[in-house]
Amino acid sequence: MSAPDGSPVGAERSIGQLFASATTEMSALVHDEIALAKAQLKQDVKRGATSGGAFTVAGAVLVFSLPMLNFALAYGIRTWTDWNLAICFLLSFAANVLLALVLALIGVVFAKKAKKGKGPQKVAASMKQSAGVLQNAKPHPRPELGDGVPDARAIEAVARSSS
Repeated sequence: MSAPDGSPVGAERSIGQLFASATTEMSALVHDEIALAKAQLKQDVKRGATSGGAFTVAGAVLVFSLPMLNFALAYGIRTWTDWNLAICFLLSFAANVLLALVLALIGVVFAKKAKKGKGPQKVAASMKQSAGVLQNAKPHPRPELGDGVPDARAIEAVARSSS
């Protein structure tokens, strides 16, 4: 088994190697969090596009179907019921408005889902938390020999515990 930098586990590593290993791992963490933010943002954009599409379809249905549907439905109601033609046209219009409202409701549902998507905010909070942990990190205390040089056994114990 080996450490992330390729050196064998349990072997003494210099401070430079430990720092390089920590830097590499932090860089990978930041890249992964950026990729996560991009994926979540892409999902939110898809939901927003679906919402916009539903609103567009609702408007198009209302605009383009009103003349043909109103005439066909009004004359159909008149044929079936023998009601006044004006009432038949009002019922035809009400049916078109109801269809447009249903499509607009679908658009509202997708818009709320897109608005609730807080992917980038979650990633930013995670990055702040990682930075806070790193700012509060303190090195392990190392017992020193009488001349101010760290004890070799203590360095070996710390190297084993961190790998």
